[in-house]
Amino acid sequence: MRFETRGGAFRYGAGGWVLRGVNFSLESGERLSILGANGAGKTTLIRCAAGLRAWSEGATCLDGADVRSLPPREFRRRVGYVPQARPSAFVYTVMEMVLLGRLPCMGAFASPSAEDERKARAALELAGIPQLAGRLCSRISGGEYQLVVLARALASEPELLILDEPESNLDFRNQARLLGTVASLCRERGMSALFSTHYPEHALELSCKSLLVMPDGSARFGASEDVVTEENLRAAFGVPVVMRRFEAFGRERTAVAADYEPADASKE
Repeated sequence: MRFETRGGAFRYGAGGWVLRGVNFSLESGERLSILGANGAGKTTLIRCAAGLRAWSEGATCLDGADVRSLPPREFRRRVGYVPQARPSAFVYTVMEMVLLGRLPCMGAFASPSAEDERKARAALELAGIPQLAGRLCSRISGGEYQLVVLARALASEPELLILDEPESNLDFRNQARLLGTVASLCRERGMSALFSTHYPEHALELSCKSLLVMPDGSARFGASEDVVTEENLRAAFGVPVVMRRFEAFGRERTAVAADYEPADASKE
């Protein structure tokens, strides 16, 4: 599988460019992180890449075919999408919600089979929430619902998972669970993952490639260690940044600190 964007650019109507010159590629088993300041266009980029919004210029392609030209059922079977989740007002159980992820694999007007239910339960296990299967989606927390949406995407056994800020509603433990699940699926099953994040540490630890959206709408793409640097983060976020490497849990990690409290000039 090859997933790539060539010359992606987006603007609303005749307004200024939100994104311009977006180029990236992702192969089977690879993980790509998208970083940038609030309002930089990360969610717009994700939605264009997922075929939910049309690029103003350029295209996103799956194995050479523009995603907008692919039959929706085929695309949704191969590509799982995990949006920024908000608790559902619909009276679905968690199991029913996850079974919706099997629709691209089912025939028209078909009811879920025993195999569909088995794979939905397997997706709940992968997301670490099998105990929620019978709960109503309207009666669980925002963080739990984020994991339900992940399980729904996993239920179709996609080749590629696209996640929009998947850690945003999760506590520390569940962040580790979700990101660890994605990493193991990529490593053990050859699935690819593209996700936006506010955490440079996650990009460096989990992704071989990163794309950094700059304030002018341009994007810097390459190996994570070449893109997620002190210099680039300063330029993207407009704050002083320091990065330090250290050993923990048997592997090299990176800590990233930003100066969020500028010095008081009156005290200098």
